[in-house]
Formats: sequence, C-alpha cells, structure tokens
Amino acid sequence: MEDRQMQFEDLEAWQLARLQVVAIYRLFDSEATQRDFGLKGQITRAAVSVMSNIAEGFERLNLKEKGHFYNIALASNGEVRSLLYVVADVYPAYAEPALKTQQSTIKIGKLISGLIRSTAARSNEP
Repeated sequence: MEDRQMQFEDLEAWQLARLQVVAIYRLFDSEATQRDFGLKGQITRAAVSVMSNIAEGFERLNLKEKGHFYNIALASNGEVRSLLYVVADVYPAYAEPALKTQQSTIKIGKLISGLIRSTAARSNEP
C-alpha cells in the first residue's frame, strides 16, 4: 500500500473554508444582494482569502512563513464573520443564512488557531 502525504485539501479548516465560500456566494445570488457590489466584493474576497491562505500556509516549508499565512487566514476569517453581521443587519431576509454561515467562521477560526499553535510549537523544537 502506498503512503500518501497529507495535502491541504485534507485539512478540516480548508474544507470548511471552501464550504463557507460557497455559502457566501449563495447569499449574493438574489437580485437584492447582487447589486451590493461593495459588500459582495469585500466579503467574497475575504472568504476566498481564508481558504487560499490556509492552502498557501500549508504548502510553505519555512515555519515562520507557514505561520504568517495562517495568521492572514485567521484575520480574513474574522473579517468574514464581521461582514456577515452587515449582511444580517442590512438584508433581514438573509439574516438566518448569514448567521448560520457566521457559526462556521467560529469553528474555522478555532481550527486555524490550532494550525498556528501547532506551527509555533514546531518552530520552537530543538
């Protein structure tokens, strides 16, 4: 049996971030939200940033760089969580799916924080 190395697609944080991107794009499928180009652009870029920076951090060999990209992912995740409040407040019809999606940001944040802690611990190894 062949040993398969772990890939970023195996990370639960990346998998959930990917689902979050889809959920956010779906929030902007309606005629009402599609026209909000500023909010749509900002939240979708932030969501894609979470997913992308998890992947980029995972692929980095240098532990300092790895941690840097995980930190960017964590910050972008916080931005997504904050912008979902805007969606819920401005578009009451979308409050429920926005707040449901927001719950995933909390879990994603915890998983990214775990990646950051793990990377920091490895960088302190002798």
